[in-house]
Amino acid sequence: MSNDHTRPARVAEEVHITDLVLPNQTNNYGTMFGGEVLAMMDKAAGIAAIRFCRQPVVTASTERIDFRTPIHTGEIIEATAKVIYVGRTSLIVRIHIYAEHPLIGERRICTTGYFSMVAVDAEGRPVPVPRLLLPDEQARAEWEVGEEIRRVIDARRQR
Repeated sequence: MSNDHTRPARVAEEVHITDLVLPNQTNNYGTMFGGEVLAMMDKAAGIAAIRFCRQPVVTASTERIDFRTPIHTGEIIEATAKVIYVGRTSLIVRIHIYAEHPLIGERRICTTGYFSMVAVDAEGRPVPVPRLLLPDEQARAEWEVGEEIRRVIDARRQR
């Protein structure tokens, strides 16, 4: 975590977005377009980041997105997003996408990804974000994942 203790510290809350997969969101196999899934993930990441820092944010990058299982027409889809790591002006948000059979209730994880978001001012310049409080072991474990993602981003930008 940052040494800047003048910034407020907050616990990150998990954001949930739910929708129904319609035919216009699917391909000729009846499964949801990856781009539609990414758009939902980006929106959920943005909401999680804004709720955490209460400032405008922009997406800086998408990281480690794994499409595990297809999502079918008519299924209920849910995105859960949570800020897991913060730097001075950036935030790493973890997003899980679940699909649920609407009549049976069977639910499965379909996609997991991480988005790097940056808080910005009215001119689009990066601004400091609050420090992230880590209240439990799960939050500390996710912080370590976020830290590794941050290292990957930094190494890529060095090239």
